[in-house]
Amino acid sequence: MAKDGTNRGGARAGAGRKSKSLNDKISEGKSAKVLTVPAELHGEDVPPVRDFLKAPQAKGKELIAEEIFSDTYSWLKEHGCEKAVYSQLIEQYAMNVARWIQAEELISATGFLAKHPTTGNAIASPYINVSQTYMKQAQQIWYQIFQIVKENSSGDYSHTPMDDTMELLLSVRKGG
Repeated sequence: MAKDGTNRGGARAGAGRKSKSLNDKISEGKSAKVLTVPAELHGEDVPPVRDFLKAPQAKGKELIAEEIFSDTYSWLKEHGCEKAVYSQLIEQYAMNVARWIQAEELISATGFLAKHPTTGNAIASPYINVSQTYMKQAQQIWYQIFQIVKENSSGDYSHTPMDDTMELLLSVRKGG
C-alpha cells in the first residue's frame, strides 16, 4: 500500500518463475492437473470459420486468416487443447498473422520509403510500423495459446503453426 492509502503496484504481469509444462511434470513424477473434456462432447475437425476471417479484401487480395485459423485449430486438436483455448483467441491470432502478411506484401510492393504528404521528402514507409504492430500482437497472442498447450498437453508440442508463419509469408509472396 502506498503512503497515500491507495492500493497500487503489485507484481508485474509475467513476473516470477515460469510454470513447468505438463510433460515435464509427468516425466519428473510429480502430480499434475490434466485437462479433462467430458465424454459427451464431440468436436468437429475445425469449427465453422466466421465471415470476417474470409471477407474479400481491397483489390481482390485474398485474406488467408481462414487458413491460419484452420491450421492453428487442427494443431490444438492434435494436442487435445482445442476446448481449452477460446475460439476468439484463435481468431485474433489468425487475423493478426494475416494482416501482418498483408503489410509485408505491401512493403515488398512499395518499398521501404514513402513520400511525406506535405513536404514531399522521403520518409520510412508507414507499412513498416503496421507490419511490426501486427507481428507483435500475433506473437503476444501466440504466447498465450502456446502457454495453454504447454500446461495441458502431455505430448510433444515442439512443431507449431507459428514455425510455419515465415514459410506461409514466402509462399503467399510467390503466389503459391
